Formats: sequence, structure tokens, C-alpha cells
Amino acid sequence: MTHPFLDLAPLTAARFASIEDRVARLLGTEQDVVIMQGEALLPLEGAIRATAGPGTTALNVITGPYGQTFGDWLRDCGATVIDLAVPFHTAVTAAQVRDAFAAHPGIDFVSLVHAEAATGNTNPVAAVGEVAREHGALFYLDAVASVGAEPVLPDAWGVDLCVIGAQKAMGGPAGVSAVSVSERAWARMAANPAAPRRSYLSLLDWKERWTDGGRRALPHAPAQLEMLALEACVERIEAEGPETVMDRHRSAAAATRAGALALGGGLEPYVREARDAAPVATTLRAPAGVAASDLVARALTADPALALAAGGGALAKEMIRVNHYGAQATRGTILAALTSLATALTAHGVTVRLEAALEAAEAAWR
Repeated sequence: MTHPFLDLAPLTAARFASIEDRVARLLGTEQDVVIMQGEALLPLEGAIRATAGPGTTALNVITGPYGQTFGDWLRDCGATVIDLAVPFHTAVTAAQVRDAFAAHPGIDFVSLVHAEAATGNTNPVAAVGEVAREHGALFYLDAVASVGAEPVLPDAWGVDLCVIGAQKAMGGPAGVSAVSVSERAWARMAANPAAPRRSYLSLLDWKERWTDGGRRALPHAPAQLEMLALEACVERIEAEGPETVMDRHRSAAAATRAGALALGGGLEPYVREARDAAPVATTLRAPAGVAASDLVARALTADPALALAAGGGALAKEMIRVNHYGAQATRGTILAALTSLATALTAHGVTVRLEAALEAAEAAWR
């Protein structure tokens, strides 16, 4: 028997390189782009371990769980880590970053998450990048959730290591990811004796065996299905237009926020200021006395396909996440989520205004 996913012709080095080029165009970057054969945690960890070591003083911005993870990796590498933690319902400011440099002038590495899908906030990357450039610090950015939902511009923002994944706003697979690498970052890796080599985590292996070799021979068998899926989702973004795709995500976020506020019953946006809210996902604070995880469980029982999730860990009690990304950045997704939340709240004895919520969501869709 045959199957469209099986018995495919081998993926050539030229095809692999062409997909890297399309990702680079999506990011508007002249930097080297390396596509890695795994979920985005692979290049996220690999980039830190390649560039950080005992001589590194890192400013690690924490606006959600991934920032906490990066701090752990940096410490594992022997770096001195200054954590700049801000409440998850807000975003970091350039002034806070500037103050951190003033207090710790030895900082030579900055790690930041662009959009924290887990907490629903987004950070001002351009402004943070400006401060990092002023001090000559290497700038590492997790843009896994933001790419496709809002602009990601490594060159314009002075990002030295920009990691993206396809599984959120790009609407692609989880098993493939990419990182753009500046010349400064390559130099930092080359000078780091602890940078992974002969390892799946190694970016330097990719550089030497693939990029520097003219991208003519792949260093190992590629993850063919994931690569073809990545190519397809980039092609779809190109066809729809990146601005149109981002507009859909912005509209979904605005509609969710407006609808939640109009629904009432104590449901409110978790990220307090709209300017700090990520377009990729909207987080909501459950009413007092009602567990967010219970609301989400009740809603998903009625419709398991809803784009709803409870917050992770301790946030499960208070946070509801509406995952309006990729193919789910639609009016229908938002209206269905609001309707199901209204039904679940009503079952908990909370009075809500569903009609007003739906009208507000429709009016906010841009």
C-alpha cells in the first residue's frame, strides 16, 4: 500500500537549504539561519550552552516559565545570572533593563522571551535590544510563540540568537525549529571551550558541517515530514501575507479581551494592560472562588476541540488561556470560547452577559 506520508523521494540538501532561505526571508534577516531537527527547546538550550560559560554574566528576564528555564540553563553553564523578574501580568520595560545594567555593569548576555504564550504577555524586544546594544551584550531571544503573530525582526532589533518554532502562530509542526545566528554569536561560540560539540545540541557542528560547507551535504538524515510541513506553513504565510496573518492574531486577541470584559461575572484579562498582551494567546483571570481548571474542564467536556487551557502549575487555579494562534486565529474560535466559558460560569452559579460578550468581540475584530 502507499501513503502520502510514506515512500517520499529523499529530501535533498538543496531543498533543505531553500527552506532555510524562506525562513530567513520571513524573519527579514541576513544572519545565518539553522533549521534544527527537533522542537524549539533544542535550539533554545543549544544556543545558551554554546554561548554561555563561567565567564558570562547574564541578565535573564523572567516574565513567565520559559524565562525561569533559561536561568537554570545559564547557571548550569557556570554563568553568573542576574534574574530580572517582573509580575506575569505585565511586561518588562527598557528602563528596568537599563537599571539592571547600571547595577551590574559586567552583564554581557541578555536572555528574553518575546511572547510568553503561557502567561499571555509580550515584551518590547526592540527597546530591550537597544539597551543591550548600547552595552555590547549578546542578545538571545525566544520568539517561538511570537513569530507569525507579531513582527520578529532580528537584524533591526540587534538580536544575536533568535529562536523560532513552527507550532504556534505559524500553524506548523512542533518537531522542527530554527535559530538565526549573528556573526558575534558565532564568534562567542567559537571562543567557548564548553560549547557542545559532536552533540545534537551543537550549533557549531551545523556551522562547520553544513553552513560553512556551502550547504551541499546534510550532516545527517533530515526529518523529512517535519521539513515539508515547515515549508508548507511558510508557503501559506507567504500566500496569505505576513501582515494579514498578524492582523488575524491581533484581531483575535482584541476580540477575546473585549468579549471577556463584557461577559462579566468576575472574568477579566490576566494581563492588565492591552499593550502588554500577546497576540498569540489571551490569558484570563477566573472569578474569585471558581477554579480556572474546573471551568476549562467543564468547557472541554462539551467540546474537546475548544482553544482553551488552564494555566500551568499554580496558575491552574486562576488562569484560563485562550490559544488563538495559527488556524485558530478566527472569529469562530473566539466566539466558541466565550460561549463555552459563559456556559461553564453559569453552571458554577455565576451570572454572565453572553450576548454582550459576543457583540463586544465582534465589534473588536479589526
